[in-house]
Amino acid sequence: MTRDNKLQVVEELKAKFAEAPNFYIADSSELNVEQINNFRGLCFEKGVEMRVVKNTLVKKALEAVSDDGRYDDLMGSLAGPTSLMFSEVANSPAKIIEEFRKGHDKPLLKAAYIDSSIYLGDDAVKELSALKSKEELVGDVIMLLQSPIKNVISALNSGGQTISGLVKVLEQRAQ
Repeated sequence: MTRDNKLQVVEELKAKFAEAPNFYIADSSELNVEQINNFRGLCFEKGVEMRVVKNTLVKKALEAVSDDGRYDDLMGSLAGPTSLMFSEVANSPAKIIEEFRKGHDKPLLKAAYIDSSIYLGDDAVKELSALKSKEELVGDVIMLLQSPIKNVISALNSGGQTISGLVKVLEQRAQ
């Protein structure tokens, strides 16, 4: 890889890190070509971009983007073979890793950066996959807001039937 190619990769990574609110650092070594192609295909289907990049280039890009040192804790995970996974939805890469590992031992999660939070180690995969996406959280809030309204409407409807039934019974008794 020439110096110009490396500079181009660093610039591309800087742009990705600057715009991506979520990214995962994984180890997909020891997967054969067929398995890695299957994993890439699964990532593509779920809207996750996967790239295999040299650690030094990732470090340079992270250092260039981070003026406040927010990525410093991730630097320790940039050793050995590294795959980067970029996603708009925070839990998508974790779900993909879990799904793929049902039939394989790898990829292993080294670290994840989710909206300014850092998760280190493969133990975080279950926690990350359990995170709710923004759409799921909005849906939950809407359901919570609708619940009291539904209860009031239901009570009014049932009360109306009870009152009208009571009035009819009283009319019949009066006659």
